[in-house]
Amino acid sequence: MSNETGIFVGGGGEAYGKKQYLTLKYANRHGLIAGATGTGKTVTLQILAEGFSNAGVPVFMSDVKGDLSGLAVAGTESHKLHGPFMERAGKIGFDDFRYEAFPVTFWDLYGKQGHPVRTTVSEMGPLLLSQLLELSEAQEGILNIAFRVADEEGLPLLDLKDLQSLLVWIGQNAKELALRYGFVSSQSVGAIQRRLLVLENQGAADFFGEPALDLEDMFQVDASGRGQVNILAANVLMGAPKLYATFLLWMLSELFETLPEVGDPDKPKFVFFFDEAHLLFDGAPKALIDKVEQVARLIRSKGVGVYFITQNPADVPEDILGQLGNRVQHALRAFTRKDQKDLRAAADTYRENPRFDVEDAIKEVGVGEAVTSFLVKKGMPGIVERTLIRPPSSQLGPITEAERRGVMSASPVAGKYEAEVDRNSAFEMLQKRAEQAAKEAEEAERREEEMEAREREYQTGRRYSGTRVKRSTSKKTRSRRGDSVGEAFAKSMMRSIGTKAGTAIVRGVLGGLFKGR
Repeated sequence: MSNETGIFVGGGGEAYGKKQYLTLKYANRHGLIAGATGTGKTVTLQILAEGFSNAGVPVFMSDVKGDLSGLAVAGTESHKLHGPFMERAGKIGFDDFRYEAFPVTFWDLYGKQGHPVRTTVSEMGPLLLSQLLELSEAQEGILNIAFRVADEEGLPLLDLKDLQSLLVWIGQNAKELALRYGFVSSQSVGAIQRRLLVLENQGAADFFGEPALDLEDMFQVDASGRGQVNILAANVLMGAPKLYATFLLWMLSELFETLPEVGDPDKPKFVFFFDEAHLLFDGAPKALIDKVEQVARLIRSKGVGVYFITQNPADVPEDILGQLGNRVQHALRAFTRKDQKDLRAAADTYRENPRFDVEDAIKEVGVGEAVTSFLVKKGMPGIVERTLIRPPSSQLGPITEAERRGVMSASPVAGKYEAEVDRNSAFEMLQKRAEQAAKEAEEAERREEEMEAREREYQTGRRYSGTRVKRSTSKKTRSRRGDSVGEAFAKSMMRSIGTKAGTAIVRGVLGGLFKGR
């Protein structure tokens, strides 16, 4: 049940307060869904997605366990929970409860359970990539040098092999680069390469590349005006938790950077659900947390609501937690002193209700129940209420593989992202430069050998004695002060390849990198 102003969440019954609605006008002021495992967070996430979709608001969510795929299929009376669902619907006054499917688009970083999701290395940027790779300050500095060189030299960084080949070049030209950017440690370059290899083994090579995701494809509405439900298959992705958290943070930052200001809309333009939020904040540096806080504070003016889903509100930093106005708190377990402290802290964030003690209520609510508080007039926190969460209209639980394939084939983006595009970028450009430098060095060596042969022939044919003029075969070259990095690279390569040994070294390093690409 939804109306023009709000999404019906639940409530009703003698032991409960009035019906609880998430007001659409305040839905972009963010929210929190918290509770221990098995207390009903997934169902709450499902019904909120249904409500936003019916209101014409597209949403994005990650499906960690596979259960949310059921949004694509209508629930049925044959389901084992149909009886309890109907009983609960009557108890809370859910008069227009009906089963229905919702417009779903499946996405997958690995391209197996949904349409492939890609971005380029350049779009990810050095800050997020450093966080993903868990780089030290010195290593992050070298990564920043790599991005600067790529920009100045017109070397597009699209996929991992682009970045890997650029780092090889930076290591080879560390002396020339040090004059402009500072010391470049070969050990640090090697450490970054090793971390990129680990990332590649985790499947990130599929994530970096083209065609890159067009966010507009997530803002679709169907013919009946319902918002698209974008579901990211994350059950495999959770095996690489750093990649998972960084991807979601990248998406959030992309929304922030690309969407225009819309002021204070009557309903959100887009809603972003950040499941397993603790993965973002665990061990994150303060600079990154400050950035997330800034994005959360400012992105609401662009019509985007962000909802964090986690087991304990304490997983979210206080400065960010204070911005989450709409809250659904499922049961928390308090077995240890720390648990009890966290429980008290969670209870203290609610506007009190004289009918019950909030701390006791959070411990006592059962599966499918919650303690809720939604923003009301002028954005004030509503009085906390014990709430029976309404049943979902879509299927509870995962769909079959055949059903998933059917949804994907009928998707509005079917065929757009499946075929990977590998256009000319840093990898190919650096390879071409290396080949050109090797060719020029070989030509220079050939000319020198020809000159030496002619000189020997001339000396043999001389019929008089005299002072022989010795010609030094050693050459001293020096880059002009104004050389660009590209020119310095070419000259450096010429020097390296000037001998057969030098040629072997370059082919060994670059050839080994390029082999099999």
